[in-house]
Amino acid sequence: MTELISDELPTTRQNPFDPPAEVTRIRDQARISRLKFADGHLGWLVTGHHQVREVLGSPKFTTNPAEHHLLDLRFQGEVPKERRKVEPGMFLSQDPPDHTRLRKMLQGQFTVRRMNQLSEWIGTIVDDQLKHLRSLGGKADLVKEFALPVPSLVICALLGVDYDERHRFQDDTTKLLSLDSTFEEAMAAMKRIQEFMRELIVRKKAEPGDDMISDLLATGEPTDEEASNMALLLLLAGHETTANMLGLGTFTLLQHPDQLKILRDEPEVVDNAVEELMRYLSIIHFGPVRTATEDVEIEGHLIKAGDTVLTHVPTANRDPEKFPGNPDELDLRRPAGGHVAFGHGIHQCLGQQLARIEMRIGFSKLFQEFPDLRLDVDPEEVPLRTDMGIYGVHSLPVAWSA
Repeated sequence: MTELISDELPTTRQNPFDPPAEVTRIRDQARISRLKFADGHLGWLVTGHHQVREVLGSPKFTTNPAEHHLLDLRFQGEVPKERRKVEPGMFLSQDPPDHTRLRKMLQGQFTVRRMNQLSEWIGTIVDDQLKHLRSLGGKADLVKEFALPVPSLVICALLGVDYDERHRFQDDTTKLLSLDSTFEEAMAAMKRIQEFMRELIVRKKAEPGDDMISDLLATGEPTDEEASNMALLLLLAGHETTANMLGLGTFTLLQHPDQLKILRDEPEVVDNAVEELMRYLSIIHFGPVRTATEDVEIEGHLIKAGDTVLTHVPTANRDPEKFPGNPDELDLRRPAGGHVAFGHGIHQCLGQQLARIEMRIGFSKLFQEFPDLRLDVDPEEVPLRTDMGIYGVHSLPVAWSA
């Protein structure tokens, strides 16, 4: 068959809430197409929902970054593979059996039942942050004063990290996720975060607390290096992703007043509303990336061993074959189950139930407390995170009646 070939990945968004129109056009022409990587490697771009699930769910693909070919927009210049090797405990970049062993140590901490038991406590954190927001008068940056603090407070408390030390990881997290960072800058930021986590492991071993890291260490299973890197992944994922969903989701709802009215008038819709916002926004900018470990055939396309595959979650979650009835529209009543915003397969987001609870409570209480919340700038002036691996808004100036 004739295959569609892209010389580079389109990343320019024509609308702040939509994937790049060019990637959507590619999906509509061919849900699996060829993509040229920075080093000249001709790999694959997968944009269809079913096809993305097939790649992410297949044991014939590796997540090991040392095996992937790089995109120019992530790091400038070629990075030697030996400098991208996976460190102990970095289970997101590991395959079975190491991934299985490490993830099993954490699964008991993130059961649906255990997460649901945290709802009242999370509600208190949200209430306190809304009181703080109210105290600022009639306007504020919602990201700085609400969207980022809520999940940061939650994950810090769960892990036993002192929230007052957040300056030791939040700025470096930004550098790590920035598409403008060089490899050296990103790795320097990673080293500083790792040092912070190693210090934390030492403290927890000396003085255990009622937190996930202490529980993990008490099992005696992980090495100190594994424990610190596992905790690092939980810390980064636990505040960056939900923070951006709360910020971008609020921006989205303010720009879709008909849908915001549904959320306000029909509180029972909130569970599905969170799923639809996850589907509609899909805050991963592009990816995840996989590399074939053996020849794989998907719908007539032979993906050879060593070929790198870039899946594109935002366009997959807008695939009309999976979500009929104009998936490019936000519809909080749409049955949105089955989206891949949390990934798929063995690497599906471990903390997805926690994120769901934070969003359900966060969105509900925010618009209950601030029924007249509105943007304090023109929509075009909201700074978008097009320069980051995790999409969202850098800030969201809002106003309300004081």
